[in-house]
Amino acid sequence: MLKQSLHQKLLQKLSPQQIQLMKLIQLPTQAFEERLKQEIEENPALDTGKEESDSFEDDFANDIDYDDSGNEKIDAEDINIDEYLSDDEYPSYKTQANNYSADDEEKQVPYAAGTTFHQSLKNQLNTFRINEEEKAVAEFLVGSIDESGYIRREIIDLIDDLAFTQNVFTSEEKVEYVLKDVVQKLDPIGVGARDLKECLIIQLKSKSETKSRVLAIRVLETAFDHFVKKHYKKLLDKFDISEEELKEANAEIAKLNPKPGSSYAGNNKIAEQIVPDFTIRIIEGKLELTLNSRNAPELHVSREYNNMLKGYQDAKDKTKSQKDAVLFIKQKLDAAKWFIDAIKQRQQTLLVTMNAIMHYQYDYFLTGDERKLKPMILKDIADTINMDVSTVSRVANSKYVSTPYGTKLIKEFFSESMKNDQGEDVSTREIKKILETVIAEENKKKPLTDEKLSGILKEKGYPIARRTVAKYREQLDIPVARLRKEI
Repeated sequence: MLKQSLHQKLLQKLSPQQIQLMKLIQLPTQAFEERLKQEIEENPALDTGKEESDSFEDDFANDIDYDDSGNEKIDAEDINIDEYLSDDEYPSYKTQANNYSADDEEKQVPYAAGTTFHQSLKNQLNTFRINEEEKAVAEFLVGSIDESGYIRREIIDLIDDLAFTQNVFTSEEKVEYVLKDVVQKLDPIGVGARDLKECLIIQLKSKSETKSRVLAIRVLETAFDHFVKKHYKKLLDKFDISEEELKEANAEIAKLNPKPGSSYAGNNKIAEQIVPDFTIRIIEGKLELTLNSRNAPELHVSREYNNMLKGYQDAKDKTKSQKDAVLFIKQKLDAAKWFIDAIKQRQQTLLVTMNAIMHYQYDYFLTGDERKLKPMILKDIADTINMDVSTVSRVANSKYVSTPYGTKLIKEFFSESMKNDQGEDVSTREIKKILETVIAEENKKKPLTDEKLSGILKEKGYPIARRTVAKYREQLDIPVARLRKEI
């Protein structure tokens, strides 16, 4: 049996402009610059610079109708040219001087192209006296080295690949010889090793011989597991040495590079350059917040498009091509006006949000003491500035602020809260800082276990379970007690 009923449902649908505005708010400074360049290239009605000109009303496009695809419905006959040719100022965005003086220069550090890691290794092969077969094997081995400088594959697998891909038929002995006498002699020393143990031993053997280095090689070759697990008592008994001798050998190993490939500058990928979106300064004991001027570009609508509209208005007989042209001009002017307004809204949203965060964490920004970071979640700031939590999230997740204590990702200032023994809310960041301090001050000969750390925190007024301590320790990238042990 079919049953018909009527339901009423309230839906909130974002317009294409609102969606684009949210995307603009989310962009960090460098990505915003790219978006700005793209818009200027795609919309000839949008100009940059300090040009002054006549313009049109700010509110000419308040009531815009859109079709199902999100495109504006317009008709040439419905366009009131006078609204575009008023004497009011162009909508523009010229706030650069509010943030920085005209003498400030935008400085960027250029990156050198350089030679790639693998290319450098191949170039070094030309300094060895080896035959064609050995060179082919050496080049293949170099190509098998990963970014850390290791060859992770078995020799037998490499031999098979040489035969199938390079048509080079060789033996295990030949590959071992080329690996040890050629590839593992390349710079940086340690490349071509098949594991950490071999990598460290290669580096030690390349240095001049000393008593501590000889002992370090013996330790690595015959008691690597004891060394890795820091079973120092077993090492002292096995080699019949003093604590001081073991400490010197350990110091030699500590100087070595466990990832020789990553030390090569040409191998490093160009790290993303972080440009702070905000700057917080302390001036006469008070905090001052500024927005990066690159977030506040100078924009205005093109004078040429204004002149085109005047030409259309003055024309007595308006042809179809002229009507088509004015439709195009109207679309571009609307888009330019909207984009300038969107940048204004973006700047206002960024400043309002960051200002609320700065005042919420005022004590921290004045002192730099992470223990003064108050518990703060997205909703706290959203309620303060009367905005949606998702908007605050867009600002916090992708923006950086330059402070007297370094450049920080804004989302790092957010943390959950927990109760101390006084029933007060404290930030988990504060607890992590105290945990970090306790571990830094521990006796490294007898590092504190998670159970003991939990007990110390309870004494300090933070009743935290052992498993929570373990979680915070891992988040701080601090190893377990056994691996923190020193001689």
